[in-house]
Amino acid sequence: MRYLPHTDADRRAMFAKIGVASIDDLFAVVPAAARLGAPPSLPLRAGELEVERELSRMAARNVAAASVPFFIGCGAYRHHVPATVDHLIQRSEFLTSYTPYQPEISQGTLQVLFEFQTQVAMLTGMQVANASMYDGSTAAAEAVLMAHRITRRNKAVVSGGVHPHYRDVIETLSRHGGHRLACLAADAKGAEDVTAAIDGETSCVVVQNPGFFGDIRDLSPIAAAAHAKGALLIVVVSEAVSLGLIISPGEMGADIVAAEGQSIGNGLNFGGPYVGLLAAREKFVRQMPGRLAGQTVDADGKRGFVLTLSTREQHIRREKATSNICTNAGLCALAFSIHMTLLGEAGLRQLAAINHANACDLADRLANVRGVTLLTARFFNEFTLRVDGDAAAIIDRLAARGILGGVPVSRLLPGRKDLADLIVVAATEMSSEQDRAAYARALGEVLA
Repeated sequence: MRYLPHTDADRRAMFAKIGVASIDDLFAVVPAAARLGAPPSLPLRAGELEVERELSRMAARNVAAASVPFFIGCGAYRHHVPATVDHLIQRSEFLTSYTPYQPEISQGTLQVLFEFQTQVAMLTGMQVANASMYDGSTAAAEAVLMAHRITRRNKAVVSGGVHPHYRDVIETLSRHGGHRLACLAADAKGAEDVTAAIDGETSCVVVQNPGFFGDIRDLSPIAAAAHAKGALLIVVVSEAVSLGLIISPGEMGADIVAAEGQSIGNGLNFGGPYVGLLAAREKFVRQMPGRLAGQTVDADGKRGFVLTLSTREQHIRREKATSNICTNAGLCALAFSIHMTLLGEAGLRQLAAINHANACDLADRLANVRGVTLLTARFFNEFTLRVDGDAAAIIDRLAARGILGGVPVSRLLPGRKDLADLIVVAATEMSSEQDRAAYARALGEVLA
């Protein structure tokens, strides 16, 4: 507050106007555990050069993803991004108005969004897609709200195989919206029965494929069970490259697909920004959140692009809005679209096949290590291991040997002691044969 040009009297007047006693009252909804009890132990002031030196020293404590064998996944994957992508996203044709309300000066942006939507619809096996969401987790939560509007019900059944972060975002929006949520327990063995939780009050069923633990399932029986009860099937995809090899959600009966597009065209970037994908059946298009770009012709009959089905209520009357997300991840969507264009269908299928082959090779190597059990029977490029001992400690010991060996499940599901010996491991096209051999060797040493 010391840098804001307000006097104590100004602050008291503002607090009185909105009915709070202090600045702390404005943060009352933030859990106490998430708030600092005191300022961080940092110098109160320092010169720019000193700050750069200190931050560089702190950054050097990290292990960069590209510097060691890397097998981390769980919704953020290390894939190769061609140099062409970074070059093309900087071209002036795409650097038009950020908010494309004026189509006459935003044709570059609008055409990219239109092509992006086409690619997403084809990837997911759906009929329409929007111009992107913030990320996969918000896309999943918005898909649930969309299903509630369509079915006029307010209960969602969420599979235990949905990524914990996605479930948290769905839970947050549901709680504040007064909606009901039935979350099934996470089960690394893939034995859950989602269909048993569907009843006549269910709005939608949310299932991830591949699941959080890496397992692949046929969603057709779940779609049939949901539709028989008047509910919709929402399919979440956290690894977009899998859509190059696995039967699309649309072909298995999905009504709405929410996905994370980071794997295509976007690097890890310390967890963001990413790009959420949202696609649906055409009959639901008017309930889709966010933006849609459409193709038309101008007064001279030439092809042009405009925003369409973006009602003004979405921008000026919140109570009428289909969503509070009125924008899109334009730059990340552009990178996604360029990379997809470079790959083409054949390239994406080949990339997906390489991912699967590398994961199979790694799974075979690790399964032969004493003290390791492979739990995932069918997977794409990610699977779950049970290890003898505490998984988090084992991952730390692997990191000390220069191997980033995956994600301990306890990091994302800390309350489940029965899952404390599980590691989710991913292998993409970036893992070499030498990397995979080094992992198996290091894990054997750690468990010996």
